[in-house]
Amino acid sequence: MKATLQRRTARALVCASFALVPIAALATPATAESFDITFDCRADAPIVGPQQVSLSQATEVTAPATVAPGGELDVVVDPAPNTVPAEVSGYTVKEVKDFALEIPIPANSTYVDAVLSGGSGIGDTPPVIEVADGVATVSFPGPIAGGAEFELPTVTATLAAGESGTIETRLGGTSYDDPGLTFTAVATVGFIDIEAPTVCFPNPSPTLSTTTIS
Repeated sequence: MKATLQRRTARALVCASFALVPIAALATPATAESFDITFDCRADAPIVGPQQVSLSQATEVTAPATVAPGGELDVVVDPAPNTVPAEVSGYTVKEVKDFALEIPIPANSTYVDAVLSGGSGIGDTPPVIEVADGVATVSFPGPIAGGAEFELPTVTATLAAGESGTIETRLGGTSYDDPGLTFTAVATVGFIDIEAPTVCFPNPSPTLSTTTIS
């Protein structure tokens, strides 16, 4: 009787162990990857004409490798501290303001929610994130002084996976006519300040994260 009970207990433990394997397999931990993103920018400045400049932004992106169909996942975009250029094309940068950065909602996913956290040196008005027409836009008025250090807020976006395929995260923007980053630069020319609306796009535009629906 005792031996039979032990065999039944052993079989039950084995079955329970195999039953837990699929659950563990679904719990794919999120992984982080770092990028140095280069933005190709054009400032339309009165008096001096259009000015081209490249801006770099180091960013860490965290996302799970896999997600179940219909399941939720978090994609975390965490920009590193940066510095506003003090001078562009020989002109002193007084400040930048009216900042907006676009992050498209990836294919094969549906937007659920997004939260901004952290950030520093970007002005007294807190940044906001708004979603419209499949694009999440992070914006704030600033200003940030030329030569000043700042850190953009971390974006944690919650998405619902579709039925199949992959979920790839990228920044918005493909050209000057289709920018993903916009702001206004205020530069000092002689004894006057001029405002230069600036449009930027990532060039090249890396895939920041890839999550397979499985």
